[in-house]
Amino acid sequence: MFPELQILHCYRTFYPESQGGLEQVILEVAQKTDKCGVLTLADTPANLNLNGRLPVVAKKRWFSIASCCIGPGFFGALYRSKAKLLHFHFPWPFGDLAYFVAGKSRPLVVTYHSDIVRQRLLGAIYWPLMRWFLARADRIVATSYNYLESSPVLAAYKDKVKVIPLGVSEDGYPEPSDKTMKSLELQFGRDFMLFVGVLRYYKGLEFLIRAAANQPYRVVIAGKGPEASRLKSRVDKLGASNICFAGFVSDEEKVALMKLCRAVVFPSHLRSEAFGVTLIEGLMNSKPLISCEIGTGTSFVNQDGVTGHVVRPADHLALREAMDDLWSDAVKAEEMGCAGRSRYERLFTADKMAEAYHQLYREVLLERGVVD
Repeated sequence: MFPELQILHCYRTFYPESQGGLEQVILEVAQKTDKCGVLTLADTPANLNLNGRLPVVAKKRWFSIASCCIGPGFFGALYRSKAKLLHFHFPWPFGDLAYFVAGKSRPLVVTYHSDIVRQRLLGAIYWPLMRWFLARADRIVATSYNYLESSPVLAAYKDKVKVIPLGVSEDGYPEPSDKTMKSLELQFGRDFMLFVGVLRYYKGLEFLIRAAANQPYRVVIAGKGPEASRLKSRVDKLGASNICFAGFVSDEEKVALMKLCRAVVFPSHLRSEAFGVTLIEGLMNSKPLISCEIGTGTSFVNQDGVTGHVVRPADHLALREAMDDLWSDAVKAEEMGCAGRSRYERLFTADKMAEAYHQLYREVLLERGVVD
């Protein structure tokens, strides 16, 4: 199934079926790690070498409950894998169960991306397994000190939590062609406010729509997801012709939109949004950011008054005020964008993230007495 592996990443979704920020992070770390692979679930099972060098095994996804993907074939694949260290990405309750059944007590690193926010009842049922899984982990990685300090779950495991900020590689993004740039500029213009991401309940897009409706600037919402139909209906009811839905965009189109926009708006209003890779992409492209203060890594990425504006969550008037400010003051927007680029280079490159994980893997394997 896999070649001889050192590290195996395990998560409920991955490329090429799903292309969210978390998948991007796994890809960045895995591609920079020798003898690494990814085990996941998908509607269509597959064995492939992603980008010609990263082995990915996707077992059949049977169904999902409250965003928890389930596929019994994952158990056997995990048990048969010869990986020396397993790296799970949390939350994924079925993944916890898979480690319990088929992990064979191998060294375990868990990246804690988010608390369980919405599924309170299911969370209560899942609590005993979650406690066992996190207690069993050799290391738990938080993606920011903000999240570590604000998460009631992580507070119980502080002695083995390490903070490693997320990062992205500029080399992993294609330079948009003149044809793509001209096509998107013709479609959306320039200096618009841009949201990029999966259209999910916690992204706060209903507040962005209320904030932006019939304002003098255009807002482009790029991405697809379960909230798409509801959000489009809301725009139609408001008659907000300045709000455009771009649908799913390729990496080339995403970079082009970043280059064309005035600012990147990320209105997530719940703690399900633990970090926000789109915010890092905005910094990388020298764009000012607008995000909400939700006590997570979003406010670690975006420094209020330096790289952009951080506003109250679920407050469309605060969002509007922030967008109005960057729309009316192009000089301020450019200065914040330059500050953001410097912050990206200092803190959020994929090389920095990957090296921190490599060091962590070595520490865990040495502690467990697992050597080549």
